[in-house]
Amino acid sequence: MWLQTTWFIIYVVIIGGYVILDGFDLGVGMLSPFIARNDHDRRILLNSIGPVWDGNEVWLVVGGGALFAAFPLVYASLFSGFYTAMMLVLLVLILRTVAIEFRSKREGALWRSTWDWVFTGSSFGITILLGVALGNVIRGVPLDAQGNMNIGLLGLLNPYSLAIAVTAVAMLSLHGAIFLSQKVEGDLLATVRKIIPRLLAAFFIAMTALAAWTAFRDEAFAQNFRDRPWTAIFPILALGAIVFAGAQIRRGRYLTAFVLSATMIILLLGTVAAGTYPVMLRSTTDPAFNQTVQNASAANETLTVMLVIALMGMPFVLLYTAGVYYFFRGKVELDDESY
Repeated sequence: MWLQTTWFIIYVVIIGGYVILDGFDLGVGMLSPFIARNDHDRRILLNSIGPVWDGNEVWLVVGGGALFAAFPLVYASLFSGFYTAMMLVLLVLILRTVAIEFRSKREGALWRSTWDWVFTGSSFGITILLGVALGNVIRGVPLDAQGNMNIGLLGLLNPYSLAIAVTAVAMLSLHGAIFLSQKVEGDLLATVRKIIPRLLAAFFIAMTALAAWTAFRDEAFAQNFRDRPWTAIFPILALGAIVFAGAQIRRGRYLTAFVLSATMIILLLGTVAAGTYPVMLRSTTDPAFNQTVQNASAANETLTVMLVIALMGMPFVLLYTAGVYYFFRGKVELDDESY
């Protein structure tokens, strides 16, 4: 049992890494039309994420690989039932990549404006689609005894999942704005500082409403917290982290604010994990068909070998990631090699 639980935690941490790292990229994309006044500002925003955006997306691939190897039944059910949605995620990921790379290849205003809107639209698209996916994982899906899921794309777009998508847009927009506070200066920094309190208020309202909705509509989710009251520390610390992050922005401590924003994200994912564990994919057809960390995991031998490899490889991944962010720290300066 400890192996399955350990890999459940590792998987949550990997997904948290993706949301934290690619999340601020998405936030920058969603905010771009609202804070950039001219072509120079748009180039600054693109180059704030330029050295790291493609590496950040690797964490999503790692998450998919970890799910496939550690919990193959969940992987099979999710990627078959959410097939259309996942193809749309791939499409918008490709569009965002093309927009970033093509945008500054020509000087024409129409050319650049088109790719700017593709960048923004794809950033919204990825955030909304992944938010909808998370919402359906939390609320449950029509899963049968063989792990087959009978649901179409429109069935995934239910009110609860859309509410999570809206909250995700608010959260990642805030996360992106806090990231930008470290990278921009002058009038653009003033604009970012002005918009952060508004985003913080929007996220707080959306998150509070969503938490109340989840507690009242999902008895199993709420019961898990009653059975394990210590897990309440996750949402409490998440609230403290984001409130403290807002205070750090006012003091000009932008790196501290970003670390606190990242902490808030991983704590909120911890809240979701605590509310669903040991269920990984809930069946609305029959609770007996739930896929849990016990009945959906790979063999213990597989999990053991994977754990050894992860313990050996993850320090290098983290060291590389930290190195990239260290080397490209500081304010953005445009040159001939910039986007």
